Amino acid sequence: MRRTLAIEVAESVLTRLTENFPQVALLRSNNSTGRNIVALGCLDELIICHGENHNPIAALDKFHRKHNDWLFGYLAYEVKDSLENLHSTNPDHQHWPLLRFFRPQWLVEWNGVETTLYLLPEQNPDDFFELIEDVLNNEIANRPIPVLESALSRSQYLHAVNRVKEHIQQGDVYELNYTFPLEASVPGLDTFELYERVNSATHAPFSVYYHDPSHALMCGSPERYLKKTGRELISQPIKGTIRRGTGLEDEQLKEQLRNDPKERAENIMITDLVRNDLSRVAAPQSVVVDELCGIHTFKTVHQMISTIRAELAENRTGWDALRVSFPMGSMTGAPKIRAMELIEDFEVRRRGLYSGTFGVIHPNGDFDFNVVIRSLLYNRENGVLALHTGSAITAASVPEQEYNECLLKTEALLRAINQSSDVPAVS
Repeated sequence: MRRTLAIEVAESVLTRLTENFPQVALLRSNNSTGRNIVALGCLDELIICHGENHNPIAALDKFHRKHNDWLFGYLAYEVKDSLENLHSTNPDHQHWPLLRFFRPQWLVEWNGVETTLYLLPEQNPDDFFELIEDVLNNEIANRPIPVLESALSRSQYLHAVNRVKEHIQQGDVYELNYTFPLEASVPGLDTFELYERVNSATHAPFSVYYHDPSHALMCGSPERYLKKTGRELISQPIKGTIRRGTGLEDEQLKEQLRNDPKERAENIMITDLVRNDLSRVAAPQSVVVDELCGIHTFKTVHQMISTIRAELAENRTGWDALRVSFPMGSMTGAPKIRAMELIEDFEVRRRGLYSGTFGVIHPNGDFDFNVVIRSLLYNRENGVLALHTGSAITAASVPEQEYNECLLKTEALLRAINQSSDVPAVS
């Protein structure tokens, strides 16, 4: 087990430490009371790739019991194929493993009050401060990035949404989350410098920067997938988005979202799906909705969020909760299995880490996982940078409005890429 040491180091220095290691994870809450964690270096890791005959979540459980230490990493969307009778054959330009978690060498946590360095018994804190001296001598370079091109034209998108609506009208699904990527080739990208711009643009509560030798994630997610604290589970699905305004207009937009019947219907359907998922592992009558269709304000958009809470049944674990709820309902649709089958039929790429989850697992088995949305994904080996976007399609959806919502969700990230207030056109 690790020991702890209180230290004083500026947040800017702690975040810059990521440049000194081949494998890191930086989780930021972007508020004065939330926690921030940076995990540096890799003592051991678990990687499961496509085609391997493993249950990824069972393997993660075993890996955690092996170490009883902090773990950081992700589950890609296609883990679904190991949990259900599903398969993915769409083109894959990113090639993320299904699962990758690592046990860090160095670990630092901070909030608005204190900073804590977690040390293994054999570690010397002086070695950590030598790392900081190296960081202070580095400078960040600002590199241009080409405009990202959509893998789907506007007309192709509208046609696909109309076909999805036909399935809804036939009763196959009630709601389906339909997505597509914007892509560019950017060899040798400085991913941390780009993440800093993404974080500044989004200021999101579940922000993540992650890189390993083959991939990088620059995530400005506002959404929590699943948190476990002791026996308690919390999930906070997002369904419903509207832009920010100025002054009185901003309050009017919030009310418009709050009272939008289509957005409320989307949110309530997914809330019911999450309630149903968690009820499979929860103690009787413990699944409750703490907040239904609440309006939460972020730097660039207002979002409609519901909060579902449950208590694990005595014979169930957090790993069971992951098994029954992944992938998260907000990124699939309802009913979930049929929605995922249709997603494979209509989408033009594998999702990879997009609409999967990144998170931290504590030594005692507690965890906190986000939903990987509002994110840039990067393959270091082929130089492909991708930005996925999407929206929930229902019977009431107007295809042109859904397309505009998809573009709204990309604006902050495109501005971060462009380093200007002008959003580049989607081509």
